[in-house]
Amino acid sequence: MRGVQNPSFFYQILLINAEHISKLVQGKIDGTDLFLVSVHVHPGNKIEVLLDSDNAFTIDNCVEISRYLESNLDRESEDFALEVSSPGLTQPLKVKRQYVKNIQRDVIVKTKDGKKVEGTLAGVLGESISLKMRVRETIEGTKKKAWVEKELILPFEEINETKIVISFK
Repeated sequence: MRGVQNPSFFYQILLINAEHISKLVQGKIDGTDLFLVSVHVHPGNKIEVLLDSDNAFTIDNCVEISRYLESNLDRESEDFALEVSSPGLTQPLKVKRQYVKNIQRDVIVKTKDGKKVEGTLAGVLGESISLKMRVRETIEGTKKKAWVEKELILPFEEINETKIVISFK
């Protein structure tokens, strides 16, 4: 073939991509309480895999997935750096399963129209979340204000970012 010196070269480049890594991870974690949050392949083949669990995510989970990926990727063909971890508490929620896991936790939601809403994540309803919020409203027929609980339904498509409120109470 003229112009292609080493056809396997193209195959090797395609091995280190987020889609391939995602499929490998998904195949390993199917049937467990682990779930994939994200996979990023940064320049220089730095692979970052973020996983979470419905229950407890441990360092042993990281080691197991890391070893599995190492054994299924060929360093001889193309070198890479691999980091397998869980998203930190300060990281935004990225997948629906993270929302389900964090029901009853306080969150701050930034909407796509720039609003910030703080409340308790009350539930995940199909393609929306339910937030319980305490707001001060004027009591009808008086000039007094009182705290009332309101529910706000936000579709995922309107959410730009959701973060857990860290509290040391």
